[in-house]
Amino acid sequence: MDFSAVIKFLQQFETARVMAYIQATDLNELMQHPYFLTGVGVTAVIAYLMHWRLLLVLVMSITGFIYLLSYTLAQGTSLENGIPADALGVLILGGAFIIFVSIYLLFIRSD
Repeated sequence: MDFSAVIKFLQQFETARVMAYIQATDLNELMQHPYFLTGVGVTAVIAYLMHWRLLLVLVMSITGFIYLLSYTLAQGTSLENGIPADALGVLILGGAFIIFVSIYLLFIRSD
């Protein structure tokens, strides 16, 4: 049995290639892409119906952070001039809210 095709496929997932792809990804484009939104929605519904709380919280937290970052960057912020106080406040409060909800759903709430 020849596993050369499998090895070639798995070589695409090297850390350097994955990190380059993540750095090249545009968050605004990702949040508006219908395949991404459909995938997140379907995964969230399946996780909710199957009572997979960890997967649901993970999907919603990552999506929330991506939306929060895309919203903050869309306000015209740049790292060269620093982040203005209003954008920084939205980023900090939004991140704290997402973390609080995640902790609540994973550890405090019991069904």
